[in-house]
Amino acid sequence: MVHIGDTLVSEDILSEAFCCDLSVCKGNCCNSEGESGAPLEEDELQAMKEVIPIVWDDLTPRGQKTLRETGPYFKDKAGDWVTTVVDGHDCVFCTYNDTNVDIPLKGACLCAIEKAFREGKFTTLPSYRDGKTPFIKPISCQLYPIRLKTIGEYTAVNYDKQPAMCGCARKLGRKKDMYIYQCVRDGLIRRFGEEWYNELKICANEMKKIGML
Repeated sequence: MVHIGDTLVSEDILSEAFCCDLSVCKGNCCNSEGESGAPLEEDELQAMKEVIPIVWDDLTPRGQKTLRETGPYFKDKAGDWVTTVVDGHDCVFCTYNDTNVDIPLKGACLCAIEKAFREGKFTTLPSYRDGKTPFIKPISCQLYPIRLKTIGEYTAVNYDKQPAMCGCARKLGRKKDMYIYQCVRDGLIRRFGEEWYNELKICANEMKKIGML
């Protein structure tokens, strides 16, 4: 474990090659089977409601129906807030709308929230961190394959290894010489800040020099 401030970072975050390859996996982490969707933080809940009318037209008919009946999130069996899923499969905010999508991503399951953000549809920012930080999508999604867990006074930063689902990401990571902490750089900075991320990079570089990675 690497200890930075009040976080404990698993060493495989620094050592595992990883680079998302949506052209191959087609957004499998957004539509994998399961009763629960993406983990949500308390300060994201209101924003999840506010984005619905913005992304509505990009959602699937089943997603729209599920939102009407169930809403955008619920508490799972562990008592954690998670996004609603459609028929035990897609996140309710999945979109297969190919408008303005690059050719390699045609047919991929994309996040309707992130798609709307990239297309400039957020004329006002959702109520997230006092409206000062853009709500691109839930932080757990932006951080994936990293998962966060509270352990006492610390936040554990762990690698959620999914061999079948993310094999193409590990393959592309090896090809590009990119590692998990580099692949999800923007999410880590959004969650922990740039100073924290710079310290993590220093740790990675120093550990490589002495053969610990």
